Amino acid sequence: MAKEDVRIDKWLWAVRIYKTRSIAVEACKKGRVSINGTVVKPARTVKVGDEVAVRKPPITYTFKVLALAENRMGAKLVPEYLENITPKEQYDILEMSRISGFIARSKGQGRPTKREGREMKAFIEEGYADWEADDDMLFEDEE
Repeated sequence: MAKEDVRIDKWLWAVRIYKTRSIAVEACKKGRVSINGTVVKPARTVKVGDEVAVRKPPITYTFKVLALAENRMGAKLVPEYLENITPKEQYDILEMSRISGFIARSKGQGRPTKREGREMKAFIEEGYADWEADDDMLFEDEE
């Protein structure tokens, strides 16, 4: 029994893009989901061949619908239902935000984790050591 069309919120949940269907519904209501370039509501149907764009800041993932599903599936089955066609530039943005994440923290992100604290400390100490060496050179020139 192959379905001809499925609600976008059900499909996003079924192919494991969102953890719960209510989160998928909320994303649609906030305008973070589009089909073929058009922002959609949760009840909009998706068809095989559609391009679904999902904005999960800081990047936008793009998927091509290969098959339809209403029921959540195991992770191993997901490649049969969608093809990830997200441009490489989006992943570059994600990598840059990971690298710089501990330096420029967005408001509301909470306190840094222990790991981020260690990375900041190493970064600051490394920068300070370089500055200190330059400072010693200046004083040697003056003498």
